[in-house]
Amino acid sequence: MGFWVGMVLGVAAGIAIIIGFARCENSRAARRRQLAATVASFSKMTIDDSRKLFPSDLYPSWVVFSSQQKLKWLNQELTKIWPFVNQAASELIKTSVEPVLEQYRPMILASLKFSKLTLGTVAPQFTGISIIENTKESGIVMELEMNWDANASIILDVKTRLGVSLPIQVKDIGFTGIFRLIFKPLVEELPCFGAVCFSLRKKKKLDFRLKVIGGEISAIPGISDALEDTIKNAIEDSITWPVRKVIPIIPGDYSDLELKPVGTLEVKLVQARDLTNKDLIGKSDPFAIVYVRPLPDKMKRSKTINNDLNPIWNQHFEFIVEDADTQTVTVKIYDDDGIQESELIGCAQVRLKDLQPGKVKDVWLKLVKDLEIQRDRKDRGQVHLELLYCPFDMKDEAPNPFMQQFSMTSLERTMTSMENGSGGSSFDRMSSSRKKREIIMRGVLSVTVISGEDLPAMDMNGKSDPYVVLSLKKTKTKYKTRVVNESLNPIWNQTFDFVVEDGLHDMLILEVYDHDTFRRDYMGRCILTLTKVLLEEDYKESFKLEGAKSGKLNLHLKWSPQSIMRDSREEDSLRFR
Repeated sequence: MGFWVGMVLGVAAGIAIIIGFARCENSRAARRRQLAATVASFSKMTIDDSRKLFPSDLYPSWVVFSSQQKLKWLNQELTKIWPFVNQAASELIKTSVEPVLEQYRPMILASLKFSKLTLGTVAPQFTGISIIENTKESGIVMELEMNWDANASIILDVKTRLGVSLPIQVKDIGFTGIFRLIFKPLVEELPCFGAVCFSLRKKKKLDFRLKVIGGEISAIPGISDALEDTIKNAIEDSITWPVRKVIPIIPGDYSDLELKPVGTLEVKLVQARDLTNKDLIGKSDPFAIVYVRPLPDKMKRSKTINNDLNPIWNQHFEFIVEDADTQTVTVKIYDDDGIQESELIGCAQVRLKDLQPGKVKDVWLKLVKDLEIQRDRKDRGQVHLELLYCPFDMKDEAPNPFMQQFSMTSLERTMTSMENGSGGSSFDRMSSSRKKREIIMRGVLSVTVISGEDLPAMDMNGKSDPYVVLSLKKTKTKYKTRVVNESLNPIWNQTFDFVVEDGLHDMLILEVYDHDTFRRDYMGRCILTLTKVLLEEDYKESFKLEGAKSGKLNLHLKWSPQSIMRDSREEDSLRFR
């Protein structure tokens, strides 16, 4: 890269020098001044300046301009002081990590402590540094990428519930990650910042090996996997972003720098389609794991749908958000193999900063094998999510005086606020002395099946005799349109009214069939949550027919609300499923 940039700058400098000589050939002093000015100008140019000045096609395709700066000088200094860092850091790590290990200690162990911890003689190597531009931070945000192939000496004193004591050594540690440093607040007193926050911003690689001193860890089934999970969970919970450690430099109150919840994320896991089949006999039994932070007590698991590659879950989960700018929501879909380890079908991810606060986002996500390295082009299916992010300080949300008295999701609170803003509702007459209750969106859903377009041909004559069966998933109410003979673009214009007991938690299913005298042929279906019609109350839309090569249904949906309250002790079947 340096060669090509130098060559380009050199050619440009040469042109400028030739022009200067042509204009001032009779004046040697003028030539010297021109040359000096030209060299001085180019010496001040940055890479960004050269990008603006010269066409991008001057650079070969393999030239990559990095925003990181090399840190050879820092690595040299770190190597010199590493023996002292080792002594100071080892005791600090031992005292701070041991309580976290105890928190995630597996049930098969009675105790888990360090008997020895030193970081070894090999210092980490920093491979790059970046300054993060962030207008929300009133300080300096710096990220350091670090590689460490450590020869640390770490011995865990493990005691099982059977009374067996095992000295287990953690060996062959290999780590690559990005650490974030925040110098904040900036002050007028040296060293000009009040405190330093540090966190593991991204964990690219973490490898290590466990060995029982004087024996083999494989001789004790389950210990190795349990300890590996415990160590990784401890790292995730104690130092991985958005968790951060605050080190005061100048005395003061820095509680505002500590980790705090900033909002809630509502996730509705609706369904998946066209999942890869992982079973040799029958079909996969899919379930999903949904999380914002990959910690055991913060990850949500859906129910398992047996023998189905197009499962419908319609389940709701709520998560706490600590940093909407950097956090993501992840969904991983597995095939449930009973007592055997579940096999990953695929995963997907959504950045929270792509969500508009207070607005429901309806997305279909393509499943991939690996979220970090997306080289696999295999079709693994899709997953359907509805997402709602509600910051605690969202100014546009109408105040809800019952937020403390009633247990509601953010979506329910949004709906309640809309009800309060539209006039007097039953909520206004509720007193804070009542028992904790939950909101049910009850009302009448009117569905007009307008028409179908480009439906698949099911008969020998290249036509079909289509009709639509409409049903609600929870109440099992069903209606059927009339049959339109010999048409791939039928027009029905029929309206059906459903009495909906719990609109936030129900689904509308429309199945299209081809009518024959003695049987019917399945053509495809549309599955709709009621979230959009609850929010908009009246809308028209075309829906693609699932399970068919072509076709769509044109629908008109209307909602007439009648909000009621119920006691939270009622059966949980009214919650999202």
